[in-house]
Amino acid sequence: MDPNHYRFQGVWRLAAPAPAVFAALEDVGNYPRWWPEILDARRTGEDSGEMVVRALLPYRLVIGLEARRRDPATGVLEVAMRGDLDGWSRFTVAPETPEAPAGGGAGEGRAGTRVLFEEDTRPGKALLRRLALPLHPVFRANHAVMMRRGRRGLAAYLAGGATEGHG
Repeated sequence: MDPNHYRFQGVWRLAAPAPAVFAALEDVGNYPRWWPEILDARRTGEDSGEMVVRALLPYRLVIGLEARRRDPATGVLEVAMRGDLDGWSRFTVAPETPEAPAGGGAGEGRAGTRVLFEEDTRPGKALLRRLALPLHPVFRANHAVMMRRGRRGLAAYLAGGATEGHG
């Protein structure tokens, strides 16, 4: 096992239409409004940007992003990452209709969205690489918390409610 190689995957289920979810995820500059761990996100070029991230660990990550794929027809948003993290990250957004409960009922016919998150990354900075072996489980737990809070923040943002973000 290479302690400097991280592969993450998770599913977010959201009670919002897929086009709205795709649009929110495509608008990286708005992430700080709904994702508490995204401290700053700004565009640096036509298809590039920079994001500052800090979750539970007292360390800020500065990640350069470059769009690799933006395909509304297939629901795929993918970026290459460089800087404190090197690799790629991808959201795949798809409509999902929950199964109706036995005998019909409240959930019948309600459309939602399934978002598959995938990431393959390595620390880009020497300090993070040195800490990888002793802190590998901590880094993974930190990422899990960040993703859980991102899903909750996006759900609230899409519902028009209060968010956990910064403004």
